[in-house]
Amino acid sequence: MTDVKGAAVTGRQQKRVRGGTRVRSAVLWDALRTVLARITPEAGPRDVVDVGGGTGGFAVPLAELGHRVTVVDANPDALAALERRAAESGVRVRAVQGDAVDLPDLLGPAAADLVLCHSVLEYVDDPSAAMAALTGAVRPGGSVSVLVAGQVAAALHRAVSGHFDDARRVLTDPSGRWGEGDRMPRRFTRETLSSLVRGAGLRVAELHGVRIFADLVPSGLLDGDSDSADALIALESVAAVHPVLRDLATQLHLVADKPADKPAG
Repeated sequence: MTDVKGAAVTGRQQKRVRGGTRVRSAVLWDALRTVLARITPEAGPRDVVDVGGGTGGFAVPLAELGHRVTVVDANPDALAALERRAAESGVRVRAVQGDAVDLPDLLGPAAADLVLCHSVLEYVDDPSAAMAALTGAVRPGGSVSVLVAGQVAAALHRAVSGHFDDARRVLTDPSGRWGEGDRMPRRFTRETLSSLVRGAGLRVAELHGVRIFADLVPSGLLDGDSDSADALIALESVAAVHPVLRDLATQLHLVADKPADKPAG
């Protein structure tokens, strides 16, 4: 694995990035490295804002790569854990308490080259307002990384477990919920997520499916078998951009770009 400058990432960084959940996160990390390489020229480290970044699962590895990272999260306990985690890793991550819609007031406009918003839009009161705030926080020419729960996958998983009525409700409910007992406030399809992003003035650059097969494979098949894990990662990487299979992913990952300012005159 290499960082955005082409230098080898240390074994410690790789362990933190991959960790015990490397199969589930490999596609997402590959996408993030590609985005950082694209928006990071010779200038070096970039400003990254992780909205809802919690305890720093993404923020700390990015800080280890040399980027200036800010985590915005509403949970003070999560931010305290983030600060401890960053200190243990020997990096600095700025912690700011607040919600996604508060970004303009918390950070000011155009505060970041890359904004992460992972597993947040499912829970906010107004996804459109949150996307508008994300757009305002990213600089022209920068990118936003959005990760959300997939509606089609939820129907597939409910059906596989024998809950056929629930699966039907997921597909027909505007929010992608299977009933009152569903703890997920909303889920997205490729179309609804893309429409949300475009409505905020961003351009859809990439769309990946995350965890297409990983959540369907019995965990026992991978326990202690690195060859099987590597093979599954390779399969997920190909399926992530497959025009049909990516819609079946447990999570949808969309990279959106903010148009660069046009030169004066």
